[in-house]
Amino acid sequence: MSDLPSTPLSPCPECGKLRTALDQPLQQIAQLQAEVRELRAQLNRNSSNSSTPPSANPPGAPKPVGKTPSGRKPGGQPGHRGHHRHRLPRERVTKVVPYVPTTCGHCHAPLPAQAAPGDPEPTWHQVAEIPELAAEITEHQGHARTCPACGHLNRGELPPEVRAHVIGPRLAAVMSYFSGRLHLSRRAVEEVVETVFDVPTSLGTITTLEAQARAALAHPYQEAQAAVREAPVKNTDETGWSEKGQKRWLWTAATATVACFVIHLRRSFEGLQALLGEAIQGVVCSDRWSAYSKLPLERRQVCWAHLKRDFQKLIDRGGPAEAIGRVGLEVVDCLFADWWSFRRGEFDRPGLQARVERIARELQSVLEPGRSCADPKAATFCANLLVLYPALWLFAALEGVEPTNNHAERILRLGVLWRKNALGCHSAEGCRFVERMLTVVQTLRLQKRPVLEYLVRAIQAHRSGLPAPQLLGQGGD
Repeated sequence: MSDLPSTPLSPCPECGKLRTALDQPLQQIAQLQAEVRELRAQLNRNSSNSSTPPSANPPGAPKPVGKTPSGRKPGGQPGHRGHHRHRLPRERVTKVVPYVPTTCGHCHAPLPAQAAPGDPEPTWHQVAEIPELAAEITEHQGHARTCPACGHLNRGELPPEVRAHVIGPRLAAVMSYFSGRLHLSRRAVEEVVETVFDVPTSLGTITTLEAQARAALAHPYQEAQAAVREAPVKNTDETGWSEKGQKRWLWTAATATVACFVIHLRRSFEGLQALLGEAIQGVVCSDRWSAYSKLPLERRQVCWAHLKRDFQKLIDRGGPAEAIGRVGLEVVDCLFADWWSFRRGEFDRPGLQARVERIARELQSVLEPGRSCADPKAATFCANLLVLYPALWLFAALEGVEPTNNHAERILRLGVLWRKNALGCHSAEGCRFVERMLTVVQTLRLQKRPVLEYLVRAIQAHRSGLPAPQLLGQGGD
């Protein structure tokens, strides 16, 4: 056999053309596959892997995780303190209807009208009812008299403070309560006042009363805002709002006893500063929204409830992202188990810190190689989370810091319901009314104080030219 030639074979021109022609379809296929993955991820968005509320879940979304049946019968369990009807005091009772026996059921002898010293106290059953006409109407009349001596007509002038209002302070407070606490629209408030209280009113009157309430709550609002800004720890969140159909953002910050709301044009760091001041103090608990990225990591706690949904989203994406998501969910489960054990007093804070340090090392060992994940979305998530890594564990070291932002989300829920019913505001003044009402209502609820009575006192003080009652008292931060 002769030796093969040592000169290399020349490349086939046709093969080169085929390779060149094949490159473009392969690139298109890769691009289309990536687009399909993204579209599937969007279709799979639900409350378990995103901020989508459960009410907006698509039909194919997984059902919420229910509690495991305990096997016990429904209702109160042994040892449970029952919630019984409380007897209202005598001063709250309008009428007493006595049922006195007149004849002995045993020997049929007549019974005395008055109780004997040894007879037990009467049994009781109270029935609540409202009168047919709930509102009290006071008519102020200015009478006229003609002087018999000179014939001059004299009129009794109504006092200016009487003529200034057609709705009393309590009814005005109730109407504000309907809006700020029960999140009714103005038309709904108008209907309730006319139907239940038999007081004809108008949308203009309701707007005027809102302006009075807004002015009456100006100082209490400033009081709450200052307390939240100075608090060492606060939870923050934001949701959409509307002013004249234009997009706005409703921001809230809350401590254990004070809440504050601000409606701002932007969902940005400027909006956060409008809420917490130019120089933001203390620790801020929040989600991973970019507006919070300017805060120092040592004064920021990232919400682990949001991270749980992010890890579930990686699992739902499938492919190389799934493994990262599954480890992440395991970390979340361990973290919350240790947190609740700490809350139950099973170990002290140094014990919590030791457990969290192990969890942090385990998560870091997954996130660091995850930055090179073949799934670009998963790689970006891992890289971003590593940047925020110090802000994940602040709750283990500082008293008063929670691992989730659930407190702010619960406080913000009242504003969400108001927006859904009232569809936002029609003016900047309306936005100020919303800010102040939500601030006062949620602060009073956190302090377990009656909302309506405070509103009555605030409006009475405003109409008399006096300062509003103190909002925080000794219970504020």
